[in-house]
Amino acid sequence: MAVAPLMIEHRLIERMIKVMKAEAASISRTGTVRPEFIDQAVDFIRVYADRCHHGKEEDILFKQLAGKAMSDQYRRTMEELVQEHFRSRQMTGALLAAKDRYVNGDQGALGEMLSIMEALAAFYPVHIEKEDRHFFIPCMAYFSQQEQDVMLEAFAEFDRRLIHEKYRSVIEKFEAKG
Repeated sequence: MAVAPLMIEHRLIERMIKVMKAEAASISRTGTVRPEFIDQAVDFIRVYADRCHHGKEEDILFKQLAGKAMSDQYRRTMEELVQEHFRSRQMTGALLAAKDRYVNGDQGALGEMLSIMEALAAFYPVHIEKEDRHFFIPCMAYFSQQEQDVMLEAFAEFDRRLIHEKYRSVIEKFEAKG
């Protein structure tokens, strides 16, 4: 089934969310934040959960589904999922901005970071369940086995290009500052 790799990626995202929950509990207990953890969590969400995972959903699966005679229910769900991806991007950006303010001495940003981490930890399980249980598998009925095989190949090609895209962007940022 073409959505199997997406569902496998969900398991890794769930593991990161569990780690974020534990870190949020530690922040609540100690009143301190490890900025390097926030940086790594943001990197994971931006690169793996959003660019890699959501990228395959939006750029491949959803585009292919858009051309199908989908039910109104699944079309609405797909639109909701795209909006949820946007919401995740907003929360992740806000988490990084709050971390930067915290590092620069704004102690009030601690509560904001904690709130955003808790919001992300609450958001992802619901989002993943919607995709895994209520969207991905039923939507595979819109595709032939051959179309699913082509989609699997497109997912693999997307993944092969991703690392090059990420680090080309890193170099371009350094060059622009240079």
